[in-house]
Amino acid sequence: MDLLYASCAGLDVHKDTVVVCVRQRDAAGKVRQQTRTFGTMTSQLLELGDWLRALGVTHLAMESTGVYWKPIWNLLEDQFEILLVNAHHIKQVPGRKTDAKDAEWIAELLQHGLLRGSFVPARPQRELRDLTRQRRQLIMAKASVANRIQKTLEDANIKLASVATDVLGVSGRDMLRSIIAGQDDPEELAELARRRLRSKIPQLRLALRGRVSAHHRFLLKLLLEEVEQHEAWIARITERITEVMSAPFTEAVRCLASIPGIDERAAENILAEIGTDMKPFASDGKLSSWAGVCSGNHESAGKRQSGRTTKGNRWLRATLVQVAWAASRTKKTYLSAYYRRLASRRGKKRALVALAHTILVIVYHVLREGTTYRELGSQYFDHLESERLTRSLVRRLERLGHKVTLQTQETAA
Repeated sequence: MDLLYASCAGLDVHKDTVVVCVRQRDAAGKVRQQTRTFGTMTSQLLELGDWLRALGVTHLAMESTGVYWKPIWNLLEDQFEILLVNAHHIKQVPGRKTDAKDAEWIAELLQHGLLRGSFVPARPQRELRDLTRQRRQLIMAKASVANRIQKTLEDANIKLASVATDVLGVSGRDMLRSIIAGQDDPEELAELARRRLRSKIPQLRLALRGRVSAHHRFLLKLLLEEVEQHEAWIARITERITEVMSAPFTEAVRCLASIPGIDERAAENILAEIGTDMKPFASDGKLSSWAGVCSGNHESAGKRQSGRTTKGNRWLRATLVQVAWAASRTKKTYLSAYYRRLASRRGKKRALVALAHTILVIVYHVLREGTTYRELGSQYFDHLESERLTRSLVRRLERLGHKVTLQTQETAA
């Protein structure tokens, strides 16, 4: 088999050590290899880079082991061509396994050009990705605390959630603070309702009559402070995201926001995961497969075994499903019509994933062409298959006992 690189290296990365195997082809065409082990401290990784440069290494490959590959990538990405490889793709034949043999195997595969690198964005996008993912985790943590507040209220038999849509809304927080301060008169608490919630004061008086103890007040005070702390952190991260969103990202956000269901925050999350340049993804199908929102392909003996989606990028997938849910509820749009069309046949969950796939395809072309979304309208499918729709509607009317005669508008006129 031909050798693609004259001098390359495979790295087996761990928390405290990096085992490196360098494979070189000499003038006679014979391959020689050297193996060394380095620590993972910054000075030791810099020493690793110096050793590789001295040997004339041009390309490196390593497994995506947890987060331990990141320091190596950050320190060496400007000096070598680095491939980050999915460990599932380079499994050895079962047998003897050592760190040195793993490094040798990676180096051998790399030298023969048998490795496919994972998508690793540039540093500005990686930093933006860290921020958006941290914000999402804080939002999830805040939701968890909100659930514990609801659990504490139920324990005290306070049925605020049965009347108010949002327990942590303006009115709900005023009532919670009043309860924490010692107020237990349901009429006084109900009078704290604002705006549309004031129309439900009679129901609130019933819902706010409970048995709140000092223990409940202590927990509610602690949990409400935790919610407010999470909100402050989320606001700080959002400010930071706004600061690091440079001109290319700002224009891309504007383009993505033209797609139904995508708001500014969703656009930021999508761009943090895939960036603004679609060149790393050869087609919208490649991007969809990477994100894990397209059907799987498992066929054996001419039969399709499974079409389940792959894991993909869970951060991007979660955002796309949320966007799909928002788009499915829009009025008079192509995306909502597409969702209803699928949901009637395949069910709501499958329809949401399919809609998420369609939205990602739209995102791909919007970013690649630098344009905005063009709405096709909710009647698109009716016009696309007008004859088939007509036959279906006629059959339905005939099953109801009607005799149907069709005339075109020109004939009727």
